[in-house]
Amino acid sequence: MYSLCQEIQAFSREKLRKQRTRVTTVTGRKIVEARNEAGVQVVAEVEPSGAGACGFVQDLSSDLQVGVLKPWLLLGSQDAAHDLDVLKKHKVTHILNVAYGVENAFPNEFTYKSISILDLPETSILSYFPECFEFIEQAKMKDGVVLVHCNAGVSRAAAIVVGFLMNSEEISFSSAFTLVKNARPSIRPNSGFMEQLRTYQEVKESNMWDKLSELEQESNLQVANDGQM
Repeated sequence: MYSLCQEIQAFSREKLRKQRTRVTTVTGRKIVEARNEAGVQVVAEVEPSGAGACGFVQDLSSDLQVGVLKPWLLLGSQDAAHDLDVLKKHKVTHILNVAYGVENAFPNEFTYKSISILDLPETSILSYFPECFEFIEQAKMKDGVVLVHCNAGVSRAAAIVVGFLMNSEEISFSSAFTLVKNARPSIRPNSGFMEQLRTYQEVKESNMWDKLSELEQESNLQVANDGQM
């Protein structure tokens, strides 16, 4: 019988492609970061005034849309996590912050857990599942409402929530992804996270068959013992 940690260890990151990601810090600073052997490295800073030079129109609008997966489980962006009215509207009590460079806005108002995760395909999102899932479950047990957020609320936080539903509801990746997509249409986990979530399903299905085999063997052994009595 595999534990969650053993399931995670079964995933290999070697074939995942490296890439850079663009993030917005709590101060509004926009940076491009990459990972090297020493850790995270800021490789460029995006100038806010260079919309024409960068080839895109800067979107300064706030994303306050909150996806409701369960009455006690929400998904959103850093904008929602920094809007007290939105948080109170949804009766949030716990906040899981999996962004990079985003501070907790209301430490005296809510119970926080912060885990800095990079939005890179080679990041092992599965390795963060145990502590994230535990925090979500603790919030549920306390009759709380937990908001899971990252920077944009489309990749890291979405992958965590999809994985949580796969694990807690014992549903497939496709079913969990559809539920999350319906609740928050903007989600788009990066290619590495999508691959890991599919692998997570394969490992869970393999473990299910292992467990069924163990139960069948135990049942056969019990029948044999009863026949000898």
